[in-house]
Amino acid sequence: MSLFRIVALFLGLSVILGLSIWLVTSLSHLYMQISFTAPILANLLLLLVIVLIGLIMGGYVYYINKSTRNSRRKKNKRSAKRIRVPEEKTQVAAQNLQALKQQVGQIQDKITQKALLGRSRQIEADLQRGEVKVVIFGTGSAGKTSLVNALVGEIVGETNPIMGTTTQGETYSLKLKGVGREILIIDTPGILEAGVAGTEREKVAKQLATEADLLVFTVDNDLRQSEYEPLKTLAEIGKRSLLVFNKTDLYTDEDREIILGRLKERVKPFISSSDVTAICANPQPVQLANGEIIDPPVEILPLIKRLVAVLRAEGEDLIADNILLQSHRLGEEARTIIEKQRRRESDKIIDRYQWISAGVIAVTPVPVIDMLATAAVNAQMVIEIGRIYNIELDLEQGKELALSLGKTLVSLGVVKGAVDILAKALQFHFATYVVGKAIQAVSAAYLTRIAGKSFIEYFRRNLDWGDGGITEVVQQQFQLSRRDEFVKSFVQDAISKVVQPLSEAWGDEDLDEGEEAEVVEEMVAQLEDDW
Repeated sequence: MSLFRIVALFLGLSVILGLSIWLVTSLSHLYMQISFTAPILANLLLLLVIVLIGLIMGGYVYYINKSTRNSRRKKNKRSAKRIRVPEEKTQVAAQNLQALKQQVGQIQDKITQKALLGRSRQIEADLQRGEVKVVIFGTGSAGKTSLVNALVGEIVGETNPIMGTTTQGETYSLKLKGVGREILIIDTPGILEAGVAGTEREKVAKQLATEADLLVFTVDNDLRQSEYEPLKTLAEIGKRSLLVFNKTDLYTDEDREIILGRLKERVKPFISSSDVTAICANPQPVQLANGEIIDPPVEILPLIKRLVAVLRAEGEDLIADNILLQSHRLGEEARTIIEKQRRRESDKIIDRYQWISAGVIAVTPVPVIDMLATAAVNAQMVIEIGRIYNIELDLEQGKELALSLGKTLVSLGVVKGAVDILAKALQFHFATYVVGKAIQAVSAAYLTRIAGKSFIEYFRRNLDWGDGGITEVVQQQFQLSRRDEFVKSFVQDAISKVVQPLSEAWGDEDLDEGEEAEVVEEMVAQLEDDW
């Protein structure tokens, strides 16, 4: 029972008792008067007064107790709600992992598939685990290991032996009084170390940091930019962090306060000032005036207090948030791999159909047949690309999409732009018919490629062209396809696959500039009709 309720109960009973005394005093006179004439009636009256006073006092005590029980019940309900929050988050994480298994099944690379499944199983195991992972992170010179040793030596509670020492760092198991869960203190390899080995160790350290429930970032001075960036990155992905200023015995009291103030100011956007502490995990020996050397005591209590406060208040949420974060990041990684895989497969389809389009144009002399043939080619390409993105289309839907995009190519002037670009790149002295057919065929391949790349964006966005619509997507793909390095590579392929076969089939014939320009204009008009 709270102090307030105890005081209220005492005051209430005092008032009731005072009123009872007054009532008894008043009634005693009445009792004396009645007892002379009717003793039995006087005794009944006295008994009635005693019972009434008892009922009043009992009723008041009952009211106080009932209020206390209701208050406790409400408090328990609030506590139950807080406990259910992590449970809800872990349920979301479990759903993410279930969806991840379906995604991983689409990955063709068996090694990558196996690695992702292994990591998902680890997260599933973490859903059931009872430990809080506290990762000590920072440069090798910041005194991380000294900090870990000080924590292990200073924390009150049961300390188990080292769980393992590997390139992954050292892990200690602690039980802290007041914290219900077991605590794993993980000392990571240092970051910003030189050499290939240092780079690899830094990757390990960063990976461990992203898997932490609580991160303890250790520095021995003001934050360098190379330290600030990883700390900020980890905070931005949602990693709960404490910043520890270690080796304070190397500074004067004034300098220590200045550095501590700078640290709090720099990390203020993503770390609370209360989460920035100053400690001395391994103080240097001090020589006294008489020559005696003493070892100053370790100053790590501020960190321990903050660590206990955070774990008591946020421990359940920290674990749930971390599990949810890990499942989300793993899902994003799987989606990225699948997206790259889909693009590779789609590019192969586009590469095949662009040269099919060129071949159709090259071998069919009748313009109407050209138009019908290229429409069928692009419709089939759309269907196959859609299938890669798990979207099934029939031939009519494919033709409708191909026609819609073809009209957009014409309306934006992409057809004319493509012919102009390729005509300049194909300045060869071939026969009149060969030159015209070469430009037309290569341009058809080029436009088919732009169409295919545009459809990739359409399917990737789940049948949505985006806020800018089909126009913006087509313009973007045209700009990407007109870059010099791409045009040179494309033309080289076109020469070997289209121009040279045409040249060999039809022979050479000189063509003056006027005739060549006329042929180009005719090809632009024909391609616009076809699209």
